[in-house]
Amino acid sequence: MRKALHALCVLTMAALAVRAAPASVFAIRGARIVTVSGPVIEKGTVLIRDGLIEDVGTAVQIPPDAWVIEGQGLTVYPGLIDALSSLGLPEPAPAAAGTRAGGRTAAQQPSQASPAPQAETRPAQGPEDRPLTTSWLRAADLVSPADSRLETARSAGFTAAVTFPQRGIIAGQGAVIALGGERAGQMVIASSAGLYLTLTTAGFGSFPGSLMGVLAYIRQVYLDAEHYRLAKEFYARNPAGNQRPAYDRALEGVLEAPRVLLPASRAVEIDRMLRFAAELKLNAVLYGAHQAHKVAGLLRKSGVPVLVSLRWPERSRDADPEQVEPLRVLEFRELAPSTPAVLAREGVRFAFYTDGIWNVRELVRAVRRALEAGLSQQDAVRAFTLSAAEIFGVADRLGSIEKGKIANLIVTDGELFQEKTRVKFIFIDGLKYEPLPEAAPEEAGRAEPSVEVEP
Repeated sequence: MRKALHALCVLTMAALAVRAAPASVFAIRGARIVTVSGPVIEKGTVLIRDGLIEDVGTAVQIPPDAWVIEGQGLTVYPGLIDALSSLGLPEPAPAAAGTRAGGRTAAQQPSQASPAPQAETRPAQGPEDRPLTTSWLRAADLVSPADSRLETARSAGFTAAVTFPQRGIIAGQGAVIALGGERAGQMVIASSAGLYLTLTTAGFGSFPGSLMGVLAYIRQVYLDAEHYRLAKEFYARNPAGNQRPAYDRALEGVLEAPRVLLPASRAVEIDRMLRFAAELKLNAVLYGAHQAHKVAGLLRKSGVPVLVSLRWPERSRDADPEQVEPLRVLEFRELAPSTPAVLAREGVRFAFYTDGIWNVRELVRAVRRALEAGLSQQDAVRAFTLSAAEIFGVADRLGSIEKGKIANLIVTDGELFQEKTRVKFIFIDGLKYEPLPEAAPEEAGRAEPSVEVEP
C-alpha cells in the first residue's frame, strides 16, 4: 500500500511539472505559410523547438514530442515588427507643450523612456554643456516586461519592436526587443539599434531655440565627436608624454551608434535631412516620411532607408469646421497614404511603424489606406517584417520564416490586414501566446488623429 501511494505521488508530481512547464516543441501542420523571403507554401508545416524555427516546408517530419496545431484554414506569417516605438520602456510624465521644429508640439511626440533633460538656464560654457542630449541612455538597459502595452501590441500581431528613448534632441540609443519574456534580459534581441534624434526646441529661451539652432547644435555635437574619436585614437597610440582626453559619455554614446534616426515628414524636410546626413557622413534612417512620395527618386539615389508612420495626417478634431483649408494641406493629407506604394515602386527601402496605433481595427484601417492607394499586400507584409529587420541589421534572425531563425510567428484565420481576419496565436521566442479578447466596436475607441504637419 505504501509503495502504491509513493508511486501515485510521483506520477502526480510529474504530471504537475509537465503542466507547469511551457511546451518547447510545436508543429503547425497543414497551414498556408507566408515565408516573405521566399515563395508562399500553400500547405506546409512549421516546426518550432527551443525558441527557434527547426524546419519549414511541405515534407517536415513531426517528432513525437511536438504539440501539434492543425493549420487547415490558417495562415502563418513572420511576427510583425514595429520599426520605431517606445514599447517596453517606462512612460514618463507628460511633457510640457512647446514648439517643435518638425511642426508638432512636444506633448504630441511619441511616448518615451526617461525624464526629459532640463535645458540649461545659463549660457553654454563649453562643449560639455549639451542640454537635451542623453545619447548615453540605452533602451536595452531600460526595457521592462511590466509595460502593459506589450500585451496590446502582441494581440495585434507584433512580436518585436525597435524601441528608443525619445525625449530631447539626441535622445538615446534604441534596441530591438521581443515583446515577450519574463525578464528584461530575455527581451533584448539586439542591444544597439541606433541613435534617436528629434528637432525639438521646447524649453529653450535662446540657442538652440529654432530649427537653424537645433541643426547647428547637432552639427557641433558630431564635430566634437569626431575630434574626440581622433584624440582617443592618438592617445591610444602615443600615451607617453601626452595628456589623456577626458571621458565624455555624451560623445561616447554618439560614437557607439550604428545608425542615426532623423525626423523628416515633408518633402522639404526629407531633402534637408538627406543633405545634413551626407554632410556629417551619418548612416541615416529617416522617420515620418508622409510626403516621401514627392522625393522618392532622391531617396532612391541616396540609398537612405525610410520608416513610414501609419498615423496618417488628419484634420484636427478641434479645428473650426467653418475654416477653409489651403489646397496644399488637403493635398498633403490626401496623398500621404500613397507614399508606401511610390517607395515600393521606386525601390526605396522602407518599413512601417505604428506611431502608437496598436488597436487592431485602427491598425488595419491605417494599413488598408495604403493598400487602397496602390501598395501591394506582399509589400505591406514585407514592410512590417523583413524590411524592418534589414534596416536595423537583424535580418539574420528576424523577419521571415526560415530554418534557424527566431520563432517569432503569428497565426491568422485569413489574409493579414483584412477587416475580418483575426490573429489566433502568437509565438515569441517559441512560446505560444493568445491575443486579448477583442473589444466591441463601441468600446474599442479610435486612436487619436495625427497632428497636422504644415506642408
